[in-house]
Amino acid sequence: MHHPSSCPAMRDFKRLLSCLLAALCAACAQTMPQPSGPLAFNAATVGSPGSRATAELYRPEGAGPFPAVVALHGCDGVSPHYRTWARRLASWGYVVLLVDSFGPRNLRTVCNHGRDVPPELRAQDALAAAAYLRARPDVVGSRIGVIGFSHGGWTVLKSVLASDAGVEVTHPFAAAVAFYPGCEMPRSVLLTDTLILIGDADDWTPAARCERWRDIVMKHGHTVEMIVYRGAVHGFDTSRPPHAFAGHIVGQDPAAAEDAIARTQTFFRQRLMAP
Repeated sequence: MHHPSSCPAMRDFKRLLSCLLAALCAACAQTMPQPSGPLAFNAATVGSPGSRATAELYRPEGAGPFPAVVALHGCDGVSPHYRTWARRLASWGYVVLLVDSFGPRNLRTVCNHGRDVPPELRAQDALAAAAYLRARPDVVGSRIGVIGFSHGGWTVLKSVLASDAGVEVTHPFAAAVAFYPGCEMPRSVLLTDTLILIGDADDWTPAARCERWRDIVMKHGHTVEMIVYRGAVHGFDTSRPPHAFAGHIVGQDPAAAEDAIARTQTFFRQRLMAP
């Protein structure tokens, strides 16, 4: 008895299929928006006043002006996962600024010590990034959103409150999306409609804490949509199967990821795109 993989014709077919898939992936990579290269913007929180933060800028094709999104990486720093998200957002029609909060501070990761760069400080980076975007002629300054993942999602939830970032927010984000964020007791008023996407099996940033956060901040008028995915763990939109990392279980849940991507697209479109 022959196994399917032992048949020469089948092996040839699989090689052909692999080549076709590789070609398709290469074509997709070429058509997706690519970063314009590293850039710097003013962000005094990095060090002394006048310090410069770094970021990667992704743009849709055309002159614009476009709505924009500030993107905030997780505790692992800027990685291919966040660049994939930046390209995805740009393909939806947004100028995207993927901020590097660790490089300028001479750090690579903070996964074992999350407060080495506290979310309050990163929220100030996010607000400085939004100020940079507002000054660009290809950006609609009143339509800037923010998205973050894990430590970056924690940062998002600091940046959408009136003063939890340690500064008064004078130009609130127009929309916010937080993937599996850390949720702490809020200390000030919510300024921005917010979408939280999290798994009920997340042992790093438990969903119950975010439910408490939502219940408190929604008393002040803005909307908080919270989607809890059954069985999903931390990092459910990443590409690796669930595995142990930094004392927790992290990894993909394709169904949750697909739904979360669609919800993110709709949430931003409804709040950032012109009617």
